[in-house]
Amino acid sequence: MTREFRDAASCWKAIAADVTAGRDLLIQIEQFARENAEPTTVVFGTSGWRGEIGTDFTFRNIRIVTAAIIEMFRGSDPGVMQAMGVSGFDEIKRRGVIVGHDNRFLGREFAMEVLGLLQQAGIRTWYAGEAPTPEFSAGIEMLRAACSINLTPSHNPANYAGFKFNPSDGGPAGSEITSLIEAIANRMMRQQPRIDALPPAATEPVDLPALYRAYIRERGTLDVDKILSFLRTADCVVCIDNVHGATRGRIQQILGEDPKITYLRTGDDLLFGGVAPEPSEKNMAGVEQALKASGAALKLGVIMDPDGDRIRFSDGRMQIPMNYFGAMALHFLHVHKGFRGVVAKSVGTSNLVNAIAGRLGIPVRETKVGFKNFRPYMLKDAAERAIVVFEESDGISGYRHTLEKDALFGLLLAVEMMAATGQNLSGYLTSIMDEFGYYYPDRSGITVDKDLVGEPLLRKLSALRGQYAAGTSLMIGSEVRTVQQVISVDGTKLVFDDGSWLMIRPSGTEPKVRFYIEARTEEGKKAVFDTAERMTREALAD
Repeated sequence: MTREFRDAASCWKAIAADVTAGRDLLIQIEQFARENAEPTTVVFGTSGWRGEIGTDFTFRNIRIVTAAIIEMFRGSDPGVMQAMGVSGFDEIKRRGVIVGHDNRFLGREFAMEVLGLLQQAGIRTWYAGEAPTPEFSAGIEMLRAACSINLTPSHNPANYAGFKFNPSDGGPAGSEITSLIEAIANRMMRQQPRIDALPPAATEPVDLPALYRAYIRERGTLDVDKILSFLRTADCVVCIDNVHGATRGRIQQILGEDPKITYLRTGDDLLFGGVAPEPSEKNMAGVEQALKASGAALKLGVIMDPDGDRIRFSDGRMQIPMNYFGAMALHFLHVHKGFRGVVAKSVGTSNLVNAIAGRLGIPVRETKVGFKNFRPYMLKDAAERAIVVFEESDGISGYRHTLEKDALFGLLLAVEMMAATGQNLSGYLTSIMDEFGYYYPDRSGITVDKDLVGEPLLRKLSALRGQYAAGTSLMIGSEVRTVQQVISVDGTKLVFDDGSWLMIRPSGTEPKVRFYIEARTEEGKKAVFDTAERMTREALAD
């Protein structure tokens, strides 16, 4: 018996309650996506526009966002064209746009809507099909395309779809571009113009995996031959969890089939088995089990999100989040491979990398949350070029590599670390911490009243900067600590005299205040969290 739902949101709730039976309901989600004419508010966050399929991410709304991008192209605003790296609309039409998607529900169908409208405007298009995010970035540069449109919501649950726009340098679009797309799209949402679906006249294919392989060989940051030799000769095992995402098959195309590499969750599953497909500690269970079952001396396990821009590591002994791996990457690329430059990290990231950089004489640049903020340090002509860039939410890239975060790069770099050091990741990390100090990062937060979201919350929290200036003493647990540095790049970050720190910032998407902290001992984390919460509640009460 067919169940009736009033909207896509209620249908998705039924699917989430029973993913096995819920697969049969996807046909109703498609119907909502095709028939729902309700407008939405388009917001490009730190990594594109996202929405629930059939609720706000609909065929009508994706046509409006595509039409807004075409209008932006035609307008040829000098600032936008400079940010895109093109001279104007004619150059965009000639250089073309790469369009593709991850392997979520309706990905190909949404892509056809985008291709049809771009072709109608006289713009050359390439169709990438299913592909991970870093391949789009490499493909843009290798083809000299004007930009790419990648239909993915990254690590969000199965009910979401997304729309990423990357200009000609391959990195995430900056606010100079996305703010104009938002303005035009939201005006169109209010005006409700009729934009009919137009199937593409043809779909010119592009082999992004081949372009990516050529790209990493050309850039030379990774030593692929050394990695291949290590896999042939070492007593090692590698386990890769693709979580049913678009990274499946990609490592085989770079390293070939190898009995020492096993793959988990490579099959089609539009609902990701009912889990949020993110590289979380909990989702690493399958990888950890596979590593523990192996008797190999050297072990590496990773999990990558569906669009391949986030990654988490394990060697069976411990999980290594990006807070640690990014610091290891800096040490490896500088000490073992001789790269010179700066290190750029988001402000909520572990200060282990600061300790390493300080000892090695490497400048540290801390940015706002969002990978697009690393662009100034990743451009070919950057005055300060980064050895590595990373953020605590599992994203990384490196010297001469893409301006977009890249899980494939992270995996290959980890294997090369093992090949060069002869150690598992936890052993290499321990040796680094023995030399540079031990750091224990974590994050949490509290929910606040919805009426506070926006300017009122920002105003209340900003008062912390004046109240806790450098030199201020405060109790953290049973110890008195002195504020050594105040960083206000994104929220308020207080760095204390022992190297521990806390950061308080409002969420950009929810009625919450986020806490990012780092203690110098595992046991000390609770005291720093308690201090961050106490300071926040006092600020909100004023």
